Amino acid sequence: MAKTIMLQGTGSHVGKSILTTALCRIFHQDAMRVVPFKAQNMALNSYVTQTGGEMGRAQVAQAEAAGLEPAVEMNPVLLKPTGNACSQVIVLGRPVGTMSAKEYHSRYSRQALQVIKECLRKLHAEYDVIVIEGAGSPAEVNLKANDIVNMRIAKLAPAPVLLVADIDRGGALASVVGTLELLEPDERDLVKGIIINKFRGDISLLQPALNFLEQKTGKPVVGVVPYLENLGIDDEDSVSLDEKRADGGGEVEIAVLRLPTISNFTDFDALASEAGVTVRYVRQGETLGKPDLIVLPGSKNTTEDLLYLRRNGYDQEILRLVDAGIPVVGICGGYQMLGQEIRDPYRTESDNERVDGLGLLDTVTTFAPEKITHQVTARCISHGFLGLGYDETELQGYEIHMGRTEFTGPVQPAFTITSRSGQPCYHDDGVVRPDGLVMGTYIHGIFDNDKYRRAVVNALRVRKGLAPLATVTDIQAKKQANYDRLAKVVRKSLNMELLYRIMGVR
Repeated sequence: MAKTIMLQGTGSHVGKSILTTALCRIFHQDAMRVVPFKAQNMALNSYVTQTGGEMGRAQVAQAEAAGLEPAVEMNPVLLKPTGNACSQVIVLGRPVGTMSAKEYHSRYSRQALQVIKECLRKLHAEYDVIVIEGAGSPAEVNLKANDIVNMRIAKLAPAPVLLVADIDRGGALASVVGTLELLEPDERDLVKGIIINKFRGDISLLQPALNFLEQKTGKPVVGVVPYLENLGIDDEDSVSLDEKRADGGGEVEIAVLRLPTISNFTDFDALASEAGVTVRYVRQGETLGKPDLIVLPGSKNTTEDLLYLRRNGYDQEILRLVDAGIPVVGICGGYQMLGQEIRDPYRTESDNERVDGLGLLDTVTTFAPEKITHQVTARCISHGFLGLGYDETELQGYEIHMGRTEFTGPVQPAFTITSRSGQPCYHDDGVVRPDGLVMGTYIHGIFDNDKYRRAVVNALRVRKGLAPLATVTDIQAKKQANYDRLAKVVRKSLNMELLYRIMGVR
């Protein structure tokens, strides 16, 4: 049996995912075979594994921090909200249907629990340590009967629990005391310590509060973790976009439409990390301005998000800017929006049977009942977007889409996919408009390819009369350095000897 530790929170967005990532890296550095686990995740930011399974982005980052290839057993249940209190339910990487919150919690969640148990058994057999992340708060009394992610998992694992509170938002002490008070006695006994997260200021001024907390709850404070900015680690929740405020200092500005059901916005993190580049997320009510590049990102409800663009006048703003020579790129759902029409005869994503597209590409997309999910390799041979004469034969990325896009006339493909889930193939992907101003593709992660990203940024620079840059950022090396930086801060902030005793490691 592996040793275990579980991080639960006093609420959502208190930092459980980042702290789980940190612990995975710390235990990996300490030569342990460590694996992350989150029984059920709700997120629109997802990833495709080598075997073609879909899982939450946070567990992917945690796996990378642990030195592992991501696998769906680390996140057996993924819920992807589609709007109207419904979510697509994905189990072991494959969609099993779209369900209302009531239907899922009352009928399906306990069925999914059997899959979760099998995954835990597998991980116990293969690893030394399992770092488990909960979701939301374990004190949600209305959800407790059908809980498959918090205290029921702590009992199944079994795992000692550390309760995480976010002091930056205020009320941390009350949230800790209140959460413990609402737990059943046996659940309260599972909580072996408290972590105060996102602290700013002089910790000596906080010490009286920590002493009070320990006396009041009988639980030790395992550590106080400072507020960490610019971590450069993938987020899974669009709430984190509120913290991604553009500094406006870049020579090249990229405007990304923040759609109501935006998905896989991590596609643009690598662009934001480039020197001289500002990535600005355009929120409702804000104008696009005059960026150097417009991006239509992925969407979990493409037709509804397209109608959102129309209601807010962004469709006409995009068309005017393209007519003025501003380029636009669409990824996945954004690619579908760029075409002539989107059809959804099976009501796969919404009740909209058909919606007119932006008309910038000669394509028509029809949603199918089956989802395509693959890791892919692709090549790019002078596709002409932004006038690029760039050639690359080993681009990496992944596909996640229900739509099937057909061309209504002769087109220039953006890429040629040469393998899917490790199997050789030859498949044209995406479209580049003849004038080089509009490109659409189904390949997520295309800008994570260092040389391609540099080529695109340099093309934008040249269009502005700026000199191209020779420096190519190694985004994977940068990620690994960020995991090390995170681990260093968290290791210093926690009482590691106490943590190891709680886990029974020492």
